[in-house]
Amino acid sequence: MHAGLVCDELTARDWIIQMLDQVVARFEAPITLRLITAFTERDAQKVQYWTDFFIASRDSAEFRAETLQMGYSLGKLLPELVPDQTALTDLLPPLSELPYPTALAAATVAFGVDDDEALLGMLFSWAENQVLACVKSVPLGQVAGQRLLLSLGESIACAAQVAQQLADDALSNWTPGLSLLSMQHEVQYSRLYRS
Repeated sequence: MHAGLVCDELTARDWIIQMLDQVVARFEAPITLRLITAFTERDAQKVQYWTDFFIASRDSAEFRAETLQMGYSLGKLLPELVPDQTALTDLLPPLSELPYPTALAAATVAFGVDDDEALLGMLFSWAENQVLACVKSVPLGQVAGQRLLLSLGESIACAAQVAQQLADDALSNWTPGLSLLSMQHEVQYSRLYRS
């Protein structure tokens, strides 16, 4: 928004769809699916591998801090919500190094959520958060935000299909423009969405 790339409902939708297709569907979602499989199989080595792989992919301090804060919060809550799943929560890395996809995968398995439903839920939640940020910051009105969110249904379904089909060597979050924008955010005045 600060760079002027997102300034109205149409540009917000374009941005969100590009992020969904180029980053979330091709990297974050497939890694989350691999982590769900690792937790299902109780494979500590795979959990650690994909956790490390994901953290290493965070190419700015903001992206790293965001995923670790969200992972910490969910990871801290999990043992309280599912105390009978210690064999599962014992696979979690230390809270200080727990990214959100790892915590989400553990929660998915702990609560017995179907993989496909978990994936769609993750993608919808991501899209909803992006729309909310646009509603507050562009700003868009509430109706425009709802219209935007409703328009993303097909893109979310396509993202889920892509995420389910990618081989390990096809995973990619290479988006240099996004990386540069994120690095600028580190020194930007407004940091509204960190809590």
